[in-house]
Amino acid sequence: QVQLVESGGGLAQAGGSLRLSCAASGRTFRSYVMGWFRQGPGKEREFVAAISRSGSIVDYADSVKGRFTISRDNAKNTVYLQMNSLKPEDTAVYSCAARTIIANAPMASLGSYNYWGQGTQVTVTS
Repeated sequence: QVQLVESGGGLAQAGGSLRLSCAASGRTFRSYVMGWFRQGPGKEREFVAAISRSGSIVDYADSVKGRFTISRDNAKNTVYLQMNSLKPEDTAVYSCAARTIIANAPMASLGSYNYWGQGTQVTVTS
């Protein structure tokens, strides 16, 4: 059983920055692919960013490339999402997810993740 707890959400102005954190309880965190997903008002949940077990491979949605950076600290059982140059369309509930089982699906596939956090609200104003 893996518990994921997000933090760091809040209110930001367009062009500003926020850093999200996701703390995991798993004892083998270093073996998990980790991802960030978001769901805006009236929209479906979508992929934002993901990172491989060692952190050597990362993947981003086209909409956030060049602005967001995903990273992980396996010693702290934590994954981060640094969000810069925020836009109003980034407003959403951001959820952390873990993939603890081997999967053939791309890291961007939300259906391949088997543990999810409760989500943290990010609101970006004009």
